[in-house]
Amino acid sequence: METQSHEDLQQPPPVTSNEAHSDDASDHRDAEQKQDILSTEEVVQILQVVASTGRFWHDWDKLKSMLSFQLKQVLSEYPEAKMTSEQQYASLGESYIELVNKLDEALTCFIEGPPFTLQRLCEILLDAKGIYPNLSKLALALEKNLLVTSTLTICTDPYPQATEKEPDDQEKASEKQQQQQQSDSAQNGIEPLVSDNDEVMPEADVGDDMTIDMEAFEGVKSSEINSEPNANNA
Repeated sequence: METQSHEDLQQPPPVTSNEAHSDDASDHRDAEQKQDILSTEEVVQILQVVASTGRFWHDWDKLKSMLSFQLKQVLSEYPEAKMTSEQQYASLGESYIELVNKLDEALTCFIEGPPFTLQRLCEILLDAKGIYPNLSKLALALEKNLLVTSTLTICTDPYPQATEKEPDDQEKASEKQQQQQQSDSAQNGIEPLVSDNDEVMPEADVGDDMTIDMEAFEGVKSSEINSEPNANNA
């Protein structure tokens, strides 16, 4: 009896179902907290890259969790999420929880890779309210893009964020150079205006010469007219 009691002391106490459930809930909360940290910065940046390129570089399971979190976050921002159950059924035809679970299951059912509509999904999740003011229209758009069978494969090219920084700096530098050149040309543009005035001046000189010639011609003509009567008188 003493030996059995000693063994019982060494063995851990049995885990009840309530304790196991609480452990799962705590793990889920920890995962959500980690996901919250990603959602504020990294998730949005990753979705922006996918939305602009139509390709993905991350592990699909990780990217799927990011999309699932962003999906729930976007849906929760609509007023229907705070309505009563009766109002939700009247507006959506189902409860808000049922809608969220339906769309999330449609997303998580992709095992091998993301749907080929991944780019459009990211575009919608990044600017949902700007595209669809109503939750019902957003739900239809998301469901349409998730009811596909073709999938994408992970991209093996270099990640674009690491290569886009240098071109951006070069573009900014080139823009500054262009602006400086334009400002310099604007300042130097005063000289061409002076040269234009110089070009106009010879025309004025030519006009003066012409007036002088006309006066000389008129003087010669008048002298001829005066000389003719004298010749007749002679």
